Amino acid sequence: MNVEEIISLLKEKSDTTHLAGMAHFGVDNQHALGVRMPDVRKIAKQIKKDHQLAQQLWDTGIHEARIMASMTDDPALVTEKQIDSWTMDFYSWDLCDQVCGNLFDRTPFAVDKAFEFSKREEEFVKRAGFVLMAEYAVHHKKAADKVFLAWLPIIEREAWDERNFVKKAVNWALRQIGKRNQTLLAHAIASAERILQQDTKAAKWIALNALSELRKKLDR
Repeated sequence: MNVEEIISLLKEKSDTTHLAGMAHFGVDNQHALGVRMPDVRKIAKQIKKDHQLAQQLWDTGIHEARIMASMTDDPALVTEKQIDSWTMDFYSWDLCDQVCGNLFDRTPFAVDKAFEFSKREEEFVKRAGFVLMAEYAVHHKKAADKVFLAWLPIIEREAWDERNFVKKAVNWALRQIGKRNQTLLAHAIASAERILQQDTKAAKWIALNALSELRKKLDR
């Protein structure tokens, strides 16, 4: 299946009602066709991993095609340069999350990029850093605790950021790290309690939301 055939299939599944509704969930739909995610995944499953095709899909600039690129690319062939390039193209939280969770977190660069992107100013690049932490915590079951312990100070450091798409990703990373095991749970709760002492609205929201979930797991 080539790019033209894939775009044709996506257009067949486009829905103007869904396109309009995307904005309700904070999704930038300027470059979208209005295809529901289950339909995107269904088409992606028909395509074998193809690094070149993924790049061609990304280059179309079409929202759903870019998400599909993250589903069909081969993580083993993804370069650091590609990660940097695609991340700079992020303009919407769902594109950021799909690409990080489907592809970037499965590459050898995921841990280093989480550190690097967490220090960036651009909203969706910075979000990507914390989404990588969250997705890595979910997908890498055998990863050592030290990976996640090194991220907790970064989460504490950036808890001041009031931007909605950043603070939600910081919170997500904190919760997912805490849910891995009892050792990390204790450390994540301690981090959340320190964040709670920071004098910003973002920090208080991040901490209280995380503590509400994490303390329930501590009680089990």
